[in-house]
Amino acid sequence: MTFDSRFAHELAELAVPWQADEPPDPRLLVLDEALAAQLGFDPAWLRTRDGVRLLVGAGVPRGATPVAQAYAGHQFGRYVPRLGDGRALLLGELVDADGHVRDLHLKGSGRTPFARGGDGLAAVGPMLREYVVSRAMHALGIPTTRSLAVVATGQTVRRETLLPGAVLARVASSHLRVGSFQYARATGDVLLLRRLADHAIARHHPGAAGAERPYVALFQAVIAAQASLVARWMLVAFVHGVMNTDNMTIAGETIDYGPCAFMEAFDPATVYSSIDRGGRYAYGNQPLAAQWNLARLAEALLPLLHEDEEQAVAVAAESLDRFPRQYHAAWTAGMRAKLGLPDDLDPTIAAPLVDELLALMQSGGVDYTSFFRALSDAARGRAEPARRLFPDPAAIDDWLTRWRALAPDADAMDRVNPVYVPRNHLVEEALAAATDGELTPLERLLDAVSAPYHERPGLERHAAAAPPDFGAYRTFCGT
Repeated sequence: MTFDSRFAHELAELAVPWQADEPPDPRLLVLDEALAAQLGFDPAWLRTRDGVRLLVGAGVPRGATPVAQAYAGHQFGRYVPRLGDGRALLLGELVDADGHVRDLHLKGSGRTPFARGGDGLAAVGPMLREYVVSRAMHALGIPTTRSLAVVATGQTVRRETLLPGAVLARVASSHLRVGSFQYARATGDVLLLRRLADHAIARHHPGAAGAERPYVALFQAVIAAQASLVARWMLVAFVHGVMNTDNMTIAGETIDYGPCAFMEAFDPATVYSSIDRGGRYAYGNQPLAAQWNLARLAEALLPLLHEDEEQAVAVAAESLDRFPRQYHAAWTAGMRAKLGLPDDLDPTIAAPLVDELLALMQSGGVDYTSFFRALSDAARGRAEPARRLFPDPAAIDDWLTRWRALAPDADAMDRVNPVYVPRNHLVEEALAAATDGELTPLERLLDAVSAPYHERPGLERHAAAAPPDFGAYRTFCGT
């Protein structure tokens, strides 16, 4: 494979050349063979000793200049001027089978100058979580970074307990983040900021290059991408968990699956992350968090938006006002699709129907994924599977009558309402087994979430909510 190092060469101020640690006993745990082939790799070769060494960064390929990327970020609202890849490396860029430039990036490959006292390592469980959830998100049609492979390193990682170490090989359109622009702006070097913006335009939003104000067009393109992305999260009840500005990409892809989870009982206040004690990134707050992050991007871009600062602020504010409208349009269209309703249905009919349904689901603690999938049966005249998800089945009867009078399209609903998402109890079960060396539960889970819309015999357990004794669920970053 021939790698490029465009980021490392064009934006050297944001990159520190570095070498991954040599793991003592690397062993491939999982490999996405279809993704490997799309990137131009021979999957069989990636399973060899040399292939595994590439996947952990020990065997640097031709043309690659591994670097740790520099970026800043607001973490839970607090600005940190120097974050960067503390345990990660960008190996370089590849051109995939469709002609798209893709990053190959490592997590858990050892300490870098940005480690800030951390050990630079990662454990098997969190890396496999990212592998599972990113696979599921891709299958759901949601823009996401992809997981190529997870390799056990043979090292021991100290967290709450001693855990086996691992490296994740991650693929992305790029790793440019809001935090990348914050870092560039903080240097005071407007030329560097401009070069970064030009790099982002060329890589992700080429249409902005021909605009009258290309950097305004870039900002508006990022706003549109994030409005669409977060709406898609909300429609499948995905809770990212740590929407810091260093975890928001310019490309509009989901990145950094740390304390993430899929909500089961519908409640906008749902929080899974153990570190989100105030609910800043609760399910229902995600659109607001995204808009807040985009405001921070606007602040970073101000010198490029207009030479006069007051006018730059006005341009940024006008652009940012697009986010709520674009998000609402994307979410409304998606919710109509989930309910099988036509696009041209009068909003004065559709909006109250959706609002009433969500209120009923919240008051009943109804499982989000199961209900929307069961609703297509109700559209076919079999309402009982949906009704019995409510503590009081009669509570939904009036709503169902009014909804069915609109002739919902059950087949169309089945194409957008998944049967399978990574159920939290099954994720934990699979990760615990894999940590102990047993991969069968993980393989079964991957099989389910890789084809989420197609119900298959033998996977009934993967379509069901957690049992009552699973208890309250908390997730952890793994760092």
